[in-house]
Amino acid sequence: MKGTAPPVAAGVTFQRLLQARSEPHNWLTYYGAYDGWRYSPLDQITRDNVAQLRPAWTFQFGQIGLTATPATYAFEAAPLVVDGVMFVSGWDGYVWALDAATGAELWRYKHEIPLDTPLCCGNVNRGVAVTNGKVFFATQNGYLVALDGVTGKPVWIQPFADVRAGESATLAPLVVKHLVIVGDSGAEYGVRGHIDAFDADTGRRVWRRYNVPKPGEPGSETWPRNGDAWARGGGTAWITGTYDPELDLLYWGTSNPGPDFDGSGRPGANLYTDSVLALDPDTGALRWHYQWTPHDVWDYSGVNENILFDRDGRKLLAHFDRNGYLFILDRTNGALVRVTTFGRVTWGEIDERGAVTVKNIPTEQGTDICPGPAGAKEWTHAAYSPRTGWLYTPVIDACATFKLVPGTFREGLPYWGGEVTTAGHQHGGAIKAYDPSTGREVWSWKHDKPMVSSVLATAGDLVFAGAPTGEFLAFDGRTGKLLWRYATGSGIHSSPVAYSVNGKQYIAVPAGWGGWLKGFAPGLLGAPRGDALFVFALP
Repeated sequence: MKGTAPPVAAGVTFQRLLQARSEPHNWLTYYGAYDGWRYSPLDQITRDNVAQLRPAWTFQFGQIGLTATPATYAFEAAPLVVDGVMFVSGWDGYVWALDAATGAELWRYKHEIPLDTPLCCGNVNRGVAVTNGKVFFATQNGYLVALDGVTGKPVWIQPFADVRAGESATLAPLVVKHLVIVGDSGAEYGVRGHIDAFDADTGRRVWRRYNVPKPGEPGSETWPRNGDAWARGGGTAWITGTYDPELDLLYWGTSNPGPDFDGSGRPGANLYTDSVLALDPDTGALRWHYQWTPHDVWDYSGVNENILFDRDGRKLLAHFDRNGYLFILDRTNGALVRVTTFGRVTWGEIDERGAVTVKNIPTEQGTDICPGPAGAKEWTHAAYSPRTGWLYTPVIDACATFKLVPGTFREGLPYWGGEVTTAGHQHGGAIKAYDPSTGREVWSWKHDKPMVSSVLATAGDLVFAGAPTGEFLAFDGRTGKLLWRYATGSGIHSSPVAYSVNGKQYIAVPAGWGGWLKGFAPGLLGAPRGDALFVFALP
């Protein structure tokens, strides 16, 4: 579609990104700000008036040029808003610029995605980044594309993921200084995960960090000395990192080792899979790491967000891992401060020192283990409110039967090493609040399906989240009381955001999901399709 957007992207500099929360009318970067809080200072919509929230406009994506099946695509994006213009990505290589007050389409870009692109877990994209006049987008077939923010036309395109080997890309890029930083997907194909940084102006690759060390590199002692298990060791980096400008550290999560469920050919802790890496953003050099799940054989991919906050004079990092544990670290050095469960856990125990005791692993006969491979929390994000000092997280309450099925590695083909089924297991979910100072659960709101949308906290003391059955929900952030709901018509597996235009506050959420979730049958969780971006406001 031909059209133009106002030149608002040209004014987004690194300095503005550093001060993103001082512009509450905008949502300038993936988590709203570098710290990963997913918190909006806007307070026009409050606990007292949220019941009056109504649809302001809807942008109907439809199924234009659809190349994926309904069971494998979803709208998982976090829209960005820059001075009245919204930039949002979707399945099949789409990016749109919209008028954030009306929903009018300003331009549309589509990157062609070949039908044979290996996509483990759905034809999805989680968002874009904006700086210096460009909109950056990682395509499912592994290209980083810089679009002109006014016209939507490509400025430069650079490959960074090897689709022939089974790599793909699904994350939102992160702009830090003059760099655009991305990571690959595809650990289920036995690839070697990496994080890449590109010059925002030219597209030149500045650095690449492989997350699984080759022989002789630090961490290689956690892989077999003989053989090449490290070369197909997984550790992809498919969720956007967070950044501390004072420490000048980039915090990025890594995924499961390969194969997912069969660890017999990779004895050892398998660094740096299932870890948070604290990196020098200028070079990619590793400053410290913490491994959430050593020698993972449950597919508890450790990519989930790392939330940065200060408490009692300490610089901390909070991480709700798929393995069912909430970790609080000192983000200056990676020291464990606190660990506690937030879901049903039978795979193993982690004590206050971080020592792991494994209880249950996949077997040839099949073993019932909690949580299932989607984890106690999938990739969708938690939030932090500085008003309450609490963390808010979606929770999956689901176990599964893990069966060991050893296989042979073949490049470009799935490399699981097992099978997982949820048959015979009950499923549920929740939205929960936690006090990071104690690890204590403050409140919990339960749902009969796993909760797999990101959470948004606001200065109106509200917490927003979506349900897989299609309802968009607002909770009292202090009590957990459900205050408002709206049926969108499709499962929600995305990241809601808040913004304002001309003094009017809006809440936006993409809805559209066929109900696919690894370890669950297609359609089990999702509502009927109704793909659209829903935007709400007070009358």
